[in-house]
Amino acid sequence: MEKLLTAIDDGSPDGTQEIAEQLQKIYGSDKILLRPRARKLGLGTAYIHGMKHATGNFIVIMDADLSHHPKFIPEFIRKQKEGNFDIVSGTRYKGNGGVYGWDLKRKLISRGANFLTQVLLRPGASDLTGSFRLYRKEVLQKLMEKCVSKGYVFQMEMIVRARQLGYSIGEVPISFVDRVYGESKLGGNEIVSFLKGLLTLFATT
Repeated sequence: MEKLLTAIDDGSPDGTQEIAEQLQKIYGSDKILLRPRARKLGLGTAYIHGMKHATGNFIVIMDADLSHHPKFIPEFIRKQKEGNFDIVSGTRYKGNGGVYGWDLKRKLISRGANFLTQVLLRPGASDLTGSFRLYRKEVLQKLMEKCVSKGYVFQMEMIVRARQLGYSIGEVPISFVDRVYGESKLGGNEIVSFLKGLLTLFATT
């Protein structure tokens, strides 16, 4: 199976773009496609930008700083084939999944966000704020047309809208390891935006 890695970078401070450039020199631009953008334009637009270059029927979304380890991708593929799922989502909160490198505050925020979402929206998936997922390409395209959120709440809306549209979702336990270099994107503004987005979804779904 021919594979193409597309890296979308929004001026990230963690040096991801520089590493991608080095890998591109080693493996060639036919295997690694780097599409940097001058500034941070949002996760949703990065998905749209990346989909333009995707050539297969399935797309794996993951963090390029290796907080999401590529070793889980074969498990995603096996899970998809096993249940013919439209989406396979990595979960830190099921089975032997877990989080490493976060302080207590960050863990509480993530757990709290997932707990509130489970109570209010009952989405049918255990990890709503993670972004390590496999999508059918046409499903991802349809979800992008429906989703309006930005920032931290975007991943949650993707799953909620998928449930609304009747798409099937499988889960694979994963280990998330926080980045060694760079800064976390989660701050006070993102938390406020998440709460607003959660209430909006609760009122509209």
